[in-house]
Amino acid sequence: MDTVITGLGTVSPAGLGVEAYWEALVEGRTLIAPIPDFDTEGFHVHLGGKVPGFDPYERIEGRFVVQTDAFTRFALIAAEEALRDSGVDTSVDPYATGALICSGAGGVEFGQREIEALWSEGPDRVGPYQSIAWFYAASTGQVSIRNGLKGMCGVLVTDEPGMLDALGQSARTLRRGTSSMLVGGAEAPIGSPFSLACQVGSEVLSPGVDPTTAYVPFTEGATGHVPAEGAAVALVERADVARERGARIRAVVAGQASTFGGIGVFDPGGEGLLWAARQAMERAGVSPEEVDVVFADAVGLPKADADEAATIRRLFPKGVAVTAPKTGFGRAYAGAGALDVAAAVLSLEHRIVPPTPHVLDAPFGLDLVVRVPRPARPRTALVLSRGMGGANSAVVLKHPEHA
Repeated sequence: MDTVITGLGTVSPAGLGVEAYWEALVEGRTLIAPIPDFDTEGFHVHLGGKVPGFDPYERIEGRFVVQTDAFTRFALIAAEEALRDSGVDTSVDPYATGALICSGAGGVEFGQREIEALWSEGPDRVGPYQSIAWFYAASTGQVSIRNGLKGMCGVLVTDEPGMLDALGQSARTLRRGTSSMLVGGAEAPIGSPFSLACQVGSEVLSPGVDPTTAYVPFTEGATGHVPAEGAAVALVERADVARERGARIRAVVAGQASTFGGIGVFDPGGEGLLWAARQAMERAGVSPEEVDVVFADAVGLPKADADEAATIRRLFPKGVAVTAPKTGFGRAYAGAGALDVAAAVLSLEHRIVPPTPHVLDAPFGLDLVVRVPRPARPRTALVLSRGMGGANSAVVLKHPEHA
């Protein structure tokens, strides 16, 4: 039974909505800038990908704003767009639709404010929503409440692979009888000193101060990646349900697989990523010759980049187009895999492979799309993702005409 994507929503450093996100990707726009919310002196990280001009009260009811952190607000907005785009009316059968939204950081900014109130003014000044707003599941819970969803709901606490893993888990949920699922990832990890401090110990963030050179994976100048915030949510359905209601199918989720490659910053040697990619392709029933574009994980660390490049070369000995559009705005942890999936869906739809911003050539023997977008007619996209600690995931997406 096929799982299909019929709705898509994004919040990114390009702004709110899929249209703004896709325009920025095609243009290869630089969306990385100095972190604006606090003085980063004392940190070795100074740049980030920030959602611009975001006022939650313009898009979300006040009762939800006061009890949520920014990562949940991003999920609420992206989910609203995905539902609207899909045309699914969740009021007809609230039990037919569930939600599975991922996060790795949770509501750290909200938590910092409440901890400051505790230490400066005492426990009476800690708000009642501290117990829920920081929690990783807050995004799934608030999306469910706001949209009246009573189907299967859950959360994956994970790094970048979250959305890919959630697509696989949701496919199994759909096979058990659920009609549709809101699946996504959301993060807001750069809005407070505490949230940034939680990341710097990993030694994977770039110390660069030039937005055009700070995050340049697959190059000799790679020194890590730039953190970012954002979210993407997809409405996935059983194909038969989508076709019965005459929905527009944006992409088919043809295959997904995950591995744990061992304790370490990232999967050592890339064997886990290779296995996940091969299994995803096998489950999708596609050969290497049928994959037209790979959306790379692109950590920005020399060893991790070399391992990923070697994996891609082993998977595709005859070559394949590779891109990493996130270099234009940074890695948003659980939101990054979600935004990569959204980029792959849009690439299949628009018949264009977006470029890898700031990377000017194609090293490691990769056919990396650089400088300008590449017109193409991609039928199948492979999205690769790795997370801190050794998690790997891969998903194969197909254009509906070729499913």
